[in-house]
Amino acid sequence: MTDLSHAPEPVSGHGLLAGRVAVITAAAGTGIGSATARRILDEGADVVVSDWHERRLKQTEEELAAAFPERRVASVVCDVTSTEQVNELIAASANALGRIDIMVNNAGLGGETPVVDMTDEQWDRVLDITLNGTFRCTRAALEYFRRAGHGGVIVNNASVLGWRAQYGQAHYAAAKAGVMALTRCSAVEAAELGVRINAVAPSIARHPFLDKVSSTELLDRLAEKEAFGRAAEPWEVAATIAMLASDYTSYMTGEIVSVSSQRA
Repeated sequence: MTDLSHAPEPVSGHGLLAGRVAVITAAAGTGIGSATARRILDEGADVVVSDWHERRLKQTEEELAAAFPERRVASVVCDVTSTEQVNELIAASANALGRIDIMVNNAGLGGETPVVDMTDEQWDRVLDITLNGTFRCTRAALEYFRRAGHGGVIVNNASVLGWRAQYGQAHYAAAKAGVMALTRCSAVEAAELGVRINAVAPSIARHPFLDKVSSTELLDRLAEKEAFGRAAEPWEVAATIAMLASDYTSYMTGEIVSVSSQRA
């Protein structure tokens, strides 16, 4: 009998994205973004990784290039709170690798503060990175796809907190619910451009950076509530992102796919 309480080994790529070029935000480090870059490379695409942290981004680029020497890997520093930097990310990515076929909006910021104690600055920063950043990147990617005329795919990283309630997460939950609404509405508009837009909604995907910014007790408690009694591995979320970016989901747009062992 399969033991679902332990994550399986990552599944090998099947060339789902061969010949394509993907741009991934917040891709430095050890989280879902870097796992998505690895999965998309393993599926045959070339990749531009982006992040605001220049040193970690360069290190990630070098690691990915060494792991996938047959693929092209580039990096562009970008702070998604800046429209100018987001527009430059799209332009620089297209110039570096010749085109863009896939945009993965992964940048987001959380925190744990009750509403009664939350400052305007805390609320605004989470919303600006998580929701407004996704909007800026979606807008810039759609602008590129409209000019290029070859269609494309956008995959956003939402969260089950767009559906669920969790103590101290009002700003993050509101931002992720906004990402879900943005996904649905922009998908309707993007259809005429030949662009599909979907989102994943992970519950909890555990990695070293998350353990640094969240309490171990909280993460353990959230993981135990999942049906499998564990958190997802980042590659398990990344595999779903790669599927949504591929032709396996050619009739899907405006959908939010829950990557969780329970939705509510």
